Amino acid sequence: MTANVAGYLLQLLASRWLGVGGYSTFASLLAVQMLCAVPALALQNVVAREVVRGAPITAARALTLRCAGLVTAAALVLVPVVSAVLKVSLVASGGALCSAPMLVLLAGEQGILQGRSRFRELATVLGGAATLRVTPAIVLLACGVGAAPALWVGAMGAAIAALTARRMTDAAVADRPGAEVTPAWGLGVAAVFRAVQVQAALTALSAADLLVARIVLDENDAGRYALGAIAAKIAFWLPQAVGVVLYPRMAQPQHSVRAMRSALAVLVGIGAVTVLGAAAAAPLAPLFAGQDYAPIEGLLWLFALEGALLAVLQAALLSAIAADRTAPAAITWIGLAGGVAVMLTCAHSVLSLIVIATVTAAATTLVITGVAVRTAREDAENRSPVPDLGVGGT
Repeated sequence: MTANVAGYLLQLLASRWLGVGGYSTFASLLAVQMLCAVPALALQNVVAREVVRGAPITAARALTLRCAGLVTAAALVLVPVVSAVLKVSLVASGGALCSAPMLVLLAGEQGILQGRSRFRELATVLGGAATLRVTPAIVLLACGVGAAPALWVGAMGAAIAALTARRMTDAAVADRPGAEVTPAWGLGVAAVFRAVQVQAALTALSAADLLVARIVLDENDAGRYALGAIAAKIAFWLPQAVGVVLYPRMAQPQHSVRAMRSALAVLVGIGAVTVLGAAAAAPLAPLFAGQDYAPIEGLLWLFALEGALLAVLQAALLSAIAADRTAPAAITWIGLAGGVAVMLTCAHSVLSLIVIATVTAAATTLVITGVAVRTAREDAENRSPVPDLGVGGT
């Protein structure tokens, strides 16, 4: 909750201080930053899965360092590309991308804590990291310095959070007696790449409409759409703790089906409440964000519905990562490609764009959830011990 509120507060205040046009640029850079965080999210899931299965902490940290190096190299290449595509300065683009390796280092420690089910320490790291990243950015935005410095200081906060998380993990957990780094553990870069396929598909689907808005809408409507997307992000990230807590059980075949069903039931309930809450609170949006955003007041429930659907999709994809399966990623990419194609050709207003995005999320979620539940059930049955019915009269 602390991490989510911090992120929403940053975007809400930025929408007021930067104006409609300036916030559109800032929101696009935040979307790029979220895409660059995909390796970190994938790494955390892989580390947590393998730690559940008994992998040593030293192996997890070695993998984290390798992934951080690869992400750093990729970020350096992408800085000029993002600058050209989004028509922003190199400084702003660099500020959005430089936090990526810091988030990878942070995710490795979070994965260790999650795999060992040290949720109290994990909660402290999650809330503390968000505070360290967001607070300095808000201060700079309040001083009127613009988006680029705010992004850079947020990256510095992520670096401090990674160092702090390392110390907390050292104090909370240690390698089990006899743990050794062996090739048997699935802690290789290839395992992270497989998880990245799944995580990237989800992240791209959740951010695609915001990026397309910059292409198909004028600057003011793109800014309004970016503000409406905050409701989607609230509905998406609000129940994140459900997946975090149940993920270690998803990584155990004997518990995966029950954990999956529990996650889906809770997420559907939370999603319904969030959509109703967005509809009820919609009249307050212009009071907080300004009258420029009044035209989207009646659409906030639709943004929230999109986010709630993506939260259910996230749980289904987490179960795929927990079982080291990547097939659902292909389905998600197909849904994304179809949705983006329709957005680019048919979306000419905020309403049409969010309707297409919501329908895309609903169709993709329905298909993948069905596949995930069926596959988890089959895995549990295949790995269950076969009862001894007796042979030759014994």
